[in-house]
Amino acid sequence: MAGSSAAGKVEPAGRSSPATLRSRVALFLEAIKFEHSVFALPFAVLAAFLVSDGVPQWRPFLWVVVAMVGARTLGMAANRLIDAGIDARNPRTAGRAIPAGLLRRRDVAIFMTVAAVAFGIAVAQLDRLAWYLSPVVIAVLTFYPYLKRFTWLSHIGLGLVYLIIPPATAIAFTGQIPAWSVLLGVAGMFWVAGFDLIYATADVAVDREQGLHSIPARFGIAAALWVSRAFHAATTVLLAVAGVVAGAGPLYFAGVAAAAALLAYEQSLVSPADLSRLNAAFFTMNGVIAVVFAVFVCTGVVVG
Repeated sequence: MAGSSAAGKVEPAGRSSPATLRSRVALFLEAIKFEHSVFALPFAVLAAFLVSDGVPQWRPFLWVVVAMVGARTLGMAANRLIDAGIDARNPRTAGRAIPAGLLRRRDVAIFMTVAAVAFGIAVAQLDRLAWYLSPVVIAVLTFYPYLKRFTWLSHIGLGLVYLIIPPATAIAFTGQIPAWSVLLGVAGMFWVAGFDLIYATADVAVDREQGLHSIPARFGIAAALWVSRAFHAATTVLLAVAGVVAGAGPLYFAGVAAAAALLAYEQSLVSPADLSRLNAAFFTMNGVIAVVFAVFVCTGVVVG
């Protein structure tokens, strides 16, 4: 299905490819929702503080941030390329840059290559184990978009991207994988899978028409929202257990409580009968949750 894209089709009348590099970059950043890097970066930042038991050294910290942004950019670009055909057949996503003819596939492929190079350069500056394991990251990022073609567990596939973040950050600084980093990663997996379930409720009808797989399309919106709640409950428990294993202080657990309250509020924004606040639940709340939890954790590490 990746090949069933709009490649080669005539662009809509009145549309032309952006004339300048600057405009193409701006379109690309909008297409991949670059600002949503805020979802992932806080987990890398707080893991860096925890593994350093204080403010992390600036050099590896900088390279971890570059690697994170490069990896997410690579993954989102791959997603837009692989799903261009699917997006074109979905009224909600038909206006995205590739199906709308605003960006050529070649442009996106070039930007994706730049992101991959940035990721590779950054990882090369970190612990050697990080370099050896970097192909795993790329494989997960580029394989995820295909999952919806054959399994309704695709939400977990997206979560695997976030499962990697805390252990990868620990490896970058120490070359080791502490148990708390794995627990944090699994918590991140359930957090992301949970909000991806909420987001997927918007496409139930279209997914069924196209033969795509998701929990909402397979079991219905009501069941999907209950699974999302269960995933977010698991997130809260795992965050708390990770804190115990890491020997974290009171501010860490205050952060867990704050994250739990915000996750509960996020869940309250949507119901099977009312999905009108879906964008607030997905786009706004998840950035807030990630940042709030990271602030509590990092502050707790610094003040002891």
